[in-house]
Amino acid sequence: MFTGLIQSIGKIHLRGSGLFVEGCNPFSPLSIGDSISVDGVCLTAAKLVPNGFIADISEETIKRSTLGEKAASGAFVNLEPALRFSDRLGGHLVSGHVDGIGKVMLIEDLKNSWNIQIQYPSDDFDRYLCEKASIALNGISLTISKVDDQNHHFSVAVIPHTWENTSLKYLKLGMLVNLEADLMAKYADKLLANAPNKYHEKSIRSEGITKDWISSQGW
Repeated sequence: MFTGLIQSIGKIHLRGSGLFVEGCNPFSPLSIGDSISVDGVCLTAAKLVPNGFIADISEETIKRSTLGEKAASGAFVNLEPALRFSDRLGGHLVSGHVDGIGKVMLIEDLKNSWNIQIQYPSDDFDRYLCEKASIALNGISLTISKVDDQNHHFSVAVIPHTWENTSLKYLKLGMLVNLEADLMAKYADKLLANAPNKYHEKSIRSEGITKDWISSQGW
């Protein structure tokens, strides 16, 4: 489990059938078996090397994230070690399990921040998005500032500290990014899907939580 507060910018490379991740000195020492978020993907340190580690990567991870493509080009990645129980939860709970891949549609340099607009993957993803909700973008805990359901876009406002201390500053239009929805939203969605039969999943998702539905649940 992670918080989405990046502790280092590293680089990722292909190494045989696995990945070599460098740039871990800021949160060393690491141990074999440690979990590290790499651009929002939870990887396990299978072998330790100076300033980094080597991790195995499954076909599922390659298919559902951008790591394979980034490793092929030696790209920059955001790094965060796993959360300790004694740590402050400064961002939000991030599992390191990518829900989808988004596309950068706009990078707007404002006076005191950057506005980044992302195209998200499908209709199924938009139910997890609302203004002021949390989302992990390449492992970074960010707050959604605007959602455009019709065009499948959402926007985040990035402050200078986050811009300078993450790989966001290397983003270009058209680049792909790893997205993970807020865990609380996913749990709530699952609970609602398991409501009584007459308010089955299809009904709830198409009609939303109505006054009649709340009343029928005893509230």
